[in-house]
Amino acid sequence: MKLRRRKNGSRVLRHQPRDREFEYAGGGCSETIDAIDRHLATHIGPVATVFHEIVSDLVHIDVHLVPAAADRPFHTLVTSGMSDLPMSVPPDLVGDVPEHVEVMILLPESWPTDEESWQDERHYWPILTLKILARLPHEYDTWLGAWHSMPNGDPAAPYADDTDFCGVMLAPPLRFPREFGSLRTDDGREIHLLAVLPLLPDELAAKVERGSDVLLDGFDEHGISELFDPHRGSVLQARG
Repeated sequence: MKLRRRKNGSRVLRHQPRDREFEYAGGGCSETIDAIDRHLATHIGPVATVFHEIVSDLVHIDVHLVPAAADRPFHTLVTSGMSDLPMSVPPDLVGDVPEHVEVMILLPESWPTDEESWQDERHYWPILTLKILARLPHEYDTWLGAWHSMPNGDPAAPYADDTDFCGVMLAPPLRFPREFGSLRTDDGREIHLLAVLPLLPDELAAKVERGSDVLLDGFDEHGISELFDPHRGSVLQARG
């Protein structure tokens, strides 16, 4: 892993391919799965489906789905399994940033949430991105926190042939009360939730070159949150 620093922008971590073998993770931690289910039922609604991995490397990543409802016009998707192991937080940040994290996104009510539709990358890429993010800290012995970003490849490419979104930024959940942002498992782990915010090419470039503040100003102005709008324009277009 090599580190580059861009003036006035974000640190850029370039991860090298790992040299370890496949490490079978088993079926995941029941305490994590149960805690995520309870937390979502308390704050959003009951989990209808948990999409389980068949074979897992390092950690077993599931995706919990709370479907849209009449008073909730969005699907909620949250991982479990990322937090089964602590992330490799730098020693100088231990105690200041969470070591146990799961990631989430809200998808529009019209977004297909059945596994057959997810055979199409145009419908599956947000879910695949959740799973990639959830495994990344353990695969590369690193960590993820609020305001970190990740491109889709290097150079960044669109996630599917019908979208220009090509990267994501992580943030605390924006649409829910503060207490939604963390939970505790029966075995004593404190898990923090991070929302996945898809980025357009100019947004991703601006975040890397100029830092997250330029995006946060635009997100506030345009009401951007973890509820993904696949048709939105860049928050930078009117800002220069």
